[in-house]
Amino acid sequence: MSDTIEDFKYVELNYRIVDVKTGDILRAVEYPLGYVHGANDVLSEKVQTQLKGKKAGDTIDIPIDVDQLYGPRDETQVFTDHIDNVPEEYREVGMTITAENEKGEKKSFIVTRVDEKTVTVDGNNPLCGREVKFTIEVLAVRDATDAEIDCGGAVGADPDINEILQ
Repeated sequence: MSDTIEDFKYVELNYRIVDVKTGDILRAVEYPLGYVHGANDVLSEKVQTQLKGKKAGDTIDIPIDVDQLYGPRDETQVFTDHIDNVPEEYREVGMTITAENEKGEKKSFIVTRVDEKTVTVDGNNPLCGREVKFTIEVLAVRDATDAEIDCGGAVGADPDINEILQ
């Protein structure tokens, strides 16, 4: 039995998204992510390729092409309005406001600035315009059970790796 990541091994890992210029951790999991290597596409092929052959305790850094994921930063998605036009519950940096256009399409905006007169919201993904990397720490590697292989991860789990890049 090998403790090296290869197809049909159950892998637990932690990950974080780090701003390359500042070293700030922009996002991180609060619990280990478990998946069966090669049995699903919860992680991109690029990430799985770089994980192959790694063992518990190994850490890898993978650059993220934010422009490829979300497109380049678009300053037309940044709006500033008079504070009186914004409901009080949205006058806090970090709040998410969901707007709907006349076609019923929804768009999320994050409050990025509040002062005594204005509120600024940004419809860009918070990672846009940054140089970031995905840092992954392998916590455990073991043979997957048949049930884990069938569902691609821990039985009864429903991992959502996509939320980290939204």
